Amino acid sequence: MSLDKILSIGGRPGLYKLLTQTRSGFVAESLIDKRRISVGINSDVSLLSEIAVYTLEEELPLKEVFSKIKLKENGGKTSVGPKEEKIKLEEYFFEIVPDYDEDRVYPSHIKKIIQWYNLLHDNGIDDFDTADSTGSEEE
Repeated sequence: MSLDKILSIGGRPGLYKLLTQTRSGFVAESLIDKRRISVGINSDVSLLSEIAVYTLEEELPLKEVFSKIKLKENGGKTSVGPKEEKIKLEEYFFEIVPDYDEDRVYPSHIKKIIQWYNLLHDNGIDDFDTADSTGSEEE
């Protein structure tokens, strides 16, 4: 499953898988407890495929950040937990994205990225291949 079908819903913990659209919104399933919820069209919803991390030069798509974490962790879960101290989170994230913008990427963002990566890993969603139709990669 790609990140195009994975959602973050404002005010709700965890991530959700998009199941179907309805006239007034859509139905999503929690990746944490598999509960289905109905979400209204006016809710604050973000597709993971549309989220990016600020760097000093550009915005790095979240799927590329996840790919770098996967590479660093050899396909496993993160070696740092989301509840670690601020300095440990920042050191870990600096290893993943050395040029991230420290003024615009807060420790709370790093915590969320680590939580999301581990949740996706637990659900067998780890295909963060960056070679898709969004363009060519500069590395």
